[in-house]
Amino acid sequence: MTATPPRVPAKPAAVIGALSTLDRFLPVWIGLAMGAGLLLGRIIPGLNTALEAVKIGEISLPIALGLLLMMYPVLAKVRYDRLDTVTRDRRTLLASLVLNWVIGPALMFALAWLLLPDLPEYRTGLIIVGLARCIAMVLIWNDLACGDREAAAVLVAINSIFQVVAFGALGWFYLELLPGWLGLPQEALAVSAWDIAQYVLIFLGIPLAAGYLSRKLGERSKGRDWYEQRFLPKIGPIALYGLLFTIVILFALQGDTITSRPADVARIALPLLAYFFLMWGGSFLLGKAIGLPYDRTTTLAFTAAGNNFELAIAVAVGVFGVTSGQALAGVVGPLIEVPVLVALVYVSLWGRTLFREPVHA
Repeated sequence: MTATPPRVPAKPAAVIGALSTLDRFLPVWIGLAMGAGLLLGRIIPGLNTALEAVKIGEISLPIALGLLLMMYPVLAKVRYDRLDTVTRDRRTLLASLVLNWVIGPALMFALAWLLLPDLPEYRTGLIIVGLARCIAMVLIWNDLACGDREAAAVLVAINSIFQVVAFGALGWFYLELLPGWLGLPQEALAVSAWDIAQYVLIFLGIPLAAGYLSRKLGERSKGRDWYEQRFLPKIGPIALYGLLFTIVILFALQGDTITSRPADVARIALPLLAYFFLMWGGSFLLGKAIGLPYDRTTTLAFTAAGNNFELAIAVAVGVFGVTSGQALAGVVGPLIEVPVLVALVYVSLWGRTLFREPVHA
């Protein structure tokens, strides 16, 4: 009887090389999108006013459209008939809940107070960012890093439910109750659970429904092979186009603020950088330690490290005002998160050598 050869994980370079040109050079495109946004914001008079003229709540409509375009193709790739394999995986679910709703907010609270003790507005803004768990861009990073799409969909849905139920209570705990216990200055956060539910319904509900219906109707009419081999490759690039469009709009809207206050941006960026690396690295090591395969470990790491910047910005603007330091901290959040998590996609692909099973792009 011939012995079965051991399963050897594919080399990370091979996976990176198998990515499309758009995916492989994503850091370049993101850099160009940032530059284009800054340039547009400076050379076109009144662009900021025009972009902010139409809003969904406190979110610019162009940003909302970019996020919806970004999320739809990823959610259309999810095999919804396999979600039960994730819901039965108690290790992944429990680890995600602890990382997202216990460790993440506590870590951001600690970093904000440790690194911004003299800047209360920015500190409060960062704590709000830490409370807003990711339900949008994480799907892009997970997909690029060959994570488990079904697990990402389930964890994002769980985060959304907890966001509606727990965001206000955690805001009270970390901005009023805990600082009071520690003898620190307190800050009030009045935010409606219904307002948060609206953002969840818009930014997750719409693309999730569209993705589910696309797969359901596409497979019913043409079959799974056609859907996955013909339809998905055609809509796939839309996700990255939506991401790049969103980045251009963000930088066009906030470029003047960022370039005119570089020292403040640097102070805000420091705890954010520490947060992203600590949350992602700790979550990745935790996934490996509890025996998760590469794809679910990657999903666990990215869903724990990412934040729901659209919600954080909306809450900061709605409660403290558009020109507040809290709003600036919310804006700086995604501008640091995007390039850092893109870099961590490549770190993740290289880190897969720690796992014994092969992972396919």
